[in-house]
Amino acid sequence: MDYIFKGFLDAGRLMASFDPDVWFIVWTSLQVSLLATLLASLAGVPLGALIALRRFRGKPILQVILNTMMALPTVVIGLLGYAFLSRRGPLGALELLYTPAGISLGLFVLALPTVVNLTLAAIQGLDPRLIVTCRLLGATPIQQTWKILREGRFAVTAAIVVAFGRVISEVGIAMMLGGNIRGFTRTMTTAIALETAKGEFELGLALGMVLLSVALGVNGMLFLLQRGKT
Repeated sequence: MDYIFKGFLDAGRLMASFDPDVWFIVWTSLQVSLLATLLASLAGVPLGALIALRRFRGKPILQVILNTMMALPTVVIGLLGYAFLSRRGPLGALELLYTPAGISLGLFVLALPTVVNLTLAAIQGLDPRLIVTCRLLGATPIQQTWKILREGRFAVTAAIVVAFGRVISEVGIAMMLGGNIRGFTRTMTTAIALETAKGEFELGLALGMVLLSVALGVNGMLFLLQRGKT
């Protein structure tokens, strides 16, 4: 137990010293995760609203596919991303493999089904009379969608926060598409795995403490959203 206690003390000193390697890793993680969440929100919220508000053939099948994608192993997304971004892949000319942008793209694919599904569930959970009222008042489809999203804004925001919490803690995609390159694509999760394997327990623990702090902040936001809704 002594080495665990000593590890926590050394990790605290490492964080307090503002070690540039540690904080660059933290910044890289936040950068790729925030970009992926932003892109997933811009695409996923309108898409979720569109699916919820429209009736079309194959809608149940689409929802099953979206639910399946939420449970898709991250290493599978990383493998497919590698196939597309490698030099022999269809997107190889973009040279995104082993770059922060490549990681963000993979994390975007991971976050998108979460945002779409939770937005869809949020809108379906609203009073159905709201949609009918908007239509009777002559609202355009865009006005209807905007009004409904405003009514479900707490749940939609929670969907975005959940998506961010998922991508910030992801390791498989970041490892396969980023390559864990020091000073360039190393994230908190990949650094924790590497440094612990190398015996650098203090650095891994310091990054783990930061990651737990981010997770605590995400859950704190969800709690505040739930309180605000009530």
